Amino acid sequence: MTVRLRAHHLLCLLTYVGKGYSPAFIANYDVVVGRLAGGEHVVIVSGPDDICAPLLDGPEPHCLGESAAGRDDVAARDVASLLGRPLPPGARLELDAPTLARMRKAFSSGLTRKACPGCEWFELCGKVAAGGFHGTRL
Repeated sequence: MTVRLRAHHLLCLLTYVGKGYSPAFIANYDVVVGRLAGGEHVVIVSGPDDICAPLLDGPEPHCLGESAAGRDDVAARDVASLLGRPLPPGARLELDAPTLARMRKAFSSGLTRKACPGCEWFELCGKVAAGGFHGTRL
C-alpha cells in the first residue's frame, strides 16, 4: 500500500510531534506516520490526502483552499530540487531514514521552508527544527 500525501505534507511530517487541529486529526496523523514508519511508500497527490481526511467533513476545510494548493506547489518544487527528481502528482517516494535526514537538514537551514510562512504551525515547526527534531513521531 501507499500513503497519499500532498506535497507540503512532506514538510509537515518532518516536525510532527503529535499536535494538530483536533483529537481525530491527531489520531489519524499518528496512523499515517505509523504506516510510513512501517515502510509504506508515498504517492504525491493533488489536493486533500490521507492526513487531511478528518478535516474534510467540517465547514469550509482549509485543505480545499488556494493557500494549501499554493503551499503544495512551492513544497513540491523545493523538495524536488533537494532530491534531484520531479514530484508531480503520481510520483512515488520512499521516506527512508537517509531521505528524512536529508530533508530535515534542508528544512532546518530554511532551504525547503518557502512554503511555510503564513501557516499557523510555522512557529512550532521552527522550534522543533531548532531543537534537533526531538520528539518527532516519524
